Amino acid sequence: MVDNREALLDGKNKYFENCPGCKIEQLKETNSGVPFKHLFYVWVVVLAAALPISSLFPFLYFMIRDFHIANKEEDIGYYAGYVGSAFMFGRALTSILWGMIADRYGRKPVIVFGTFSVVTFNTLFGLSTNFWVAISARFLLGSLCGILGPMRAYASEVCHKEYQALGMSVISTSWGIGLVIGPALGGFLAQPAEKFPHIFAKESLFGRFPYFLPCFLISLFALGVLLISCSLPETLHIHKRYDKESDEVNDELVTSTCEPNANEKIFSLWAVSPRKNGGLSYSTTDVGEVLAISGCGLLLFQLFLYPLIERNLGPVMVSRIGAVLSIPLLFTYPFIAMLKGLSLMLLIDSASVLKNVLSVSITTGLFLLQNRAVKQEQRGTANGISMSAMSLFKAVGPAAGGSLFSWAQNRGNAFFLPGNQLVFFILNIIEVIGLLMTFQPFLAAPDDTVL
Repeated sequence: MVDNREALLDGKNKYFENCPGCKIEQLKETNSGVPFKHLFYVWVVVLAAALPISSLFPFLYFMIRDFHIANKEEDIGYYAGYVGSAFMFGRALTSILWGMIADRYGRKPVIVFGTFSVVTFNTLFGLSTNFWVAISARFLLGSLCGILGPMRAYASEVCHKEYQALGMSVISTSWGIGLVIGPALGGFLAQPAEKFPHIFAKESLFGRFPYFLPCFLISLFALGVLLISCSLPETLHIHKRYDKESDEVNDELVTSTCEPNANEKIFSLWAVSPRKNGGLSYSTTDVGEVLAISGCGLLLFQLFLYPLIERNLGPVMVSRIGAVLSIPLLFTYPFIAMLKGLSLMLLIDSASVLKNVLSVSITTGLFLLQNRAVKQEQRGTANGISMSAMSLFKAVGPAAGGSLFSWAQNRGNAFFLPGNQLVFFILNIIEVIGLLMTFQPFLAAPDDTVL
């Protein structure tokens, strides 16, 4: 089959005029270094998509309380779990569709529309005055923001193979930083009329809507990213590819249900819950400080250490090590709650940094495996399938976790695994299942990946 567009021959590669994917391939041929500009695009777009996902968790407990929908304090966790699940449930329903659209029409349209959705529905969530508006805004945000799957494909397509680990690391780092900075903003800036009365009056917009300020700032950042994304270069080829690479890609799709962050939202609920119920009695500001510190540690690890570790151990081994080390770490959390003062601060900060580093190491390795296992014209759909599976578990996670958290707080005097010990025990069971699924026959690796 001969394409009716004029083909340009350059050595062994065949390029086509007016094909954005070919232009990227030509750029990679002429520039063998790290594509810093394209990775900057990846960084800011993923950050804009990640910031609103977890920004609500430091103040969600108080937001649900202010909605007056819970009959008693111990029931707040149930409703908080439903709001936390709404985003992931919406994303689970639409991720495959967005992946198919990205494979058919390009990565850029999906990215631009997704960024616009962040601006719109994150703002609406901050202005929520009741439980149903809040849960609807989160569901629509998750349904219409299909950014992460196409951005995974985009990062692998703008990088030479030797830099794909760096590209995936940029995505994981940006995503991880967003999941940390978002809650930090939510913790520091929620209820500004109470924290900064000399700046925000109770009669002001941010006084009447106490959880709007962090959402507004995130939406403002996303608006700037929306303008940047309009200049994002497309990477999808608009013709049938003939190059050898696309013909020899392994046909086995790398899949895994290992998603270590599925119940990480419990941390915020646990930290702000009263000490009498096994929590830390932290304020939203305290939670924000912990998450900000862990974000800085994650940034340094992903940019400077992860690519080196991945090159020496391989993505599968890195994922396994991360899962193994996460198990004893999770067991320590209930006992950390027994501490006070400086020792509590040091240990909770260290544990938070280590947990984020291990979690992102696992997901980065799996991202690499998946994008190396499929052809370009299937990459968006493959990432969509992965996102749907991950989102489904993340949708179940907060709802089940919130219910589990409330139930655990009601059995603080139980003989076996009292209070929050039960929560972290179940999280470890999930971690062990995820570890087992990094072995065959659950996980198949491309031919050039050593298990």
